[in-house]
Amino acid sequence: MLKSLLENVREKAPLIHNITNYVTVNDCANILLACGASPIMADDFGEAEEITSVCGGLNINIGTLNQNTIPSMFAAGKRSNELNHPVILDPVGAGASKLRTETADKLIRELSFTAIRGNISEIKTLALGAGTTKGVDADVADIVTEDTLDRVIVFAKQFAKQTGTVIAITGAIDIVATADKAYAIRNGHPMMSRITGTGCMLTAMTAAFLVANPNQPLEATVASICAMGLCGERAFARLTKDDGNSTLRNYIIDEIYNLDGDTLKSGANYEVR
Repeated sequence: MLKSLLENVREKAPLIHNITNYVTVNDCANILLACGASPIMADDFGEAEEITSVCGGLNINIGTLNQNTIPSMFAAGKRSNELNHPVILDPVGAGASKLRTETADKLIRELSFTAIRGNISEIKTLALGAGTTKGVDADVADIVTEDTLDRVIVFAKQFAKQTGTVIAITGAIDIVATADKAYAIRNGHPMMSRITGTGCMLTAMTAAFLVANPNQPLEATVASICAMGLCGERAFARLTKDDGNSTLRNYIIDEIYNLDGDTLKSGANYEVR
């Protein structure tokens, strides 16, 4: 499964429209090129609809949210929905400010997303803001461990059912869920958290996997997350004592560039729950 999902990205070379944050925009462009896709970065309202119309999918990231780009997100998102293009949301920092929280909540109410990817705190904020009942939500800690995994999976499935989208919660253990199926993924390395942008890069790359595999949104999201985690492991293994997080970032991009389907298939570490 994972092998063909990656190979589809390489073969189809999808064009991805990114309205993303300026801290990581260059890395997002490079990771898309590395996985075989092509990036367009366009966040001005005057061209958002036009650009997204010629792309295969849309990546919306609220990491450096501002009043100029918010209208562009909605315009591009609505046009993508009209064209039935995959759309992914990265709710960076949802819960950290009123603007981020309210914008993210409005986005999931007014747009149809194929997938939403964030950390557990961000996804919890969206779930509570979207009007889910307390209970499972309130009982889920802001960290995914082996002890909390079962509760987080129940929560992710519940939120996926409510939103009708694939929910991806990334962290030490990654969870990708629909209403009735979830994957727990254990690829990656702790040092990846020392790089600004691994999450943003992952969301951008996931958009490419979604476009290249339109009938398998759950599996496409799983494949992208496994690929990033596995390449993080392989990149870390290449570091010398003189290397640091900047080198790791470059190695991750290189590993994605050189990743083949057989390596992904054999190195992916996941279970179905």
